[in-house]
Amino acid sequence: MTELNTAAPGLIVEDYRSRILSGWLSHNACAWEDYTRHEFVRKLGEGSLPRSVFMAYLIQDYIFLLHYSRAWAMAVVKSETVDQMRSSAATIHGLINEEIQLHIGICAREGISEAELLGAEEASENIAYTRYVMDAGLSGDLLDLLAVLAPCVFGYGHIGLTLANNRNPKPLYREWIDAYCGDEYQRMCFGVANLIDEVAVSRLGDNAESNPRWIGLCRKFGIATRLEVDFWSMGFRLG
Repeated sequence: MTELNTAAPGLIVEDYRSRILSGWLSHNACAWEDYTRHEFVRKLGEGSLPRSVFMAYLIQDYIFLLHYSRAWAMAVVKSETVDQMRSSAATIHGLINEEIQLHIGICAREGISEAELLGAEEASENIAYTRYVMDAGLSGDLLDLLAVLAPCVFGYGHIGLTLANNRNPKPLYREWIDAYCGDEYQRMCFGVANLIDEVAVSRLGDNAESNPRWIGLCRKFGIATRLEVDFWSMGFRLG
């Protein structure tokens, strides 16, 4: 089994080369490790995660991705340049045409129709997370929104990479891992990292960490990361 990296913040910064991510992660290292080394992730990598837990998670994640796509659409609205709009729109394309389709395809093969996905009851953990993201975007600017969108983007990219060479997962889980370690998703991560750095320089200046807003942005990133931890745990509660 591929061992999950114990220095997750360092690995992800190396992966996506973002100074801003480095700062946000350093302020939230414990929460990040709880997220990327969660029991759900470990058992998924081993292939020992119960199918019922995975499917409960996947159904809720389909609902999550609908809200998350809307939040990225808000990023287009809050963008100040055409390049920022293009980057946000490219992420929406990946969410709608790749990630959501991944969920629909897996669920269909497991006997769950898209109509059933749309009709599923939204879990409280899902509501807490998605509404927090939307509120941060509505009440703040593009950088506030990116701070709460970032844990999902980079956490899944990081987990996909750390599990990429694992030979144990069941085919059901292998498909999920392959999607998040794949070139297309990793390119999206690089694009979002570049967007965050660009917007941070625009909003905070070259010395972002000295800006009065910095601690608040770190806090937002940390809250969203802890909500990701709750999302994994939700799978066990519902499954």
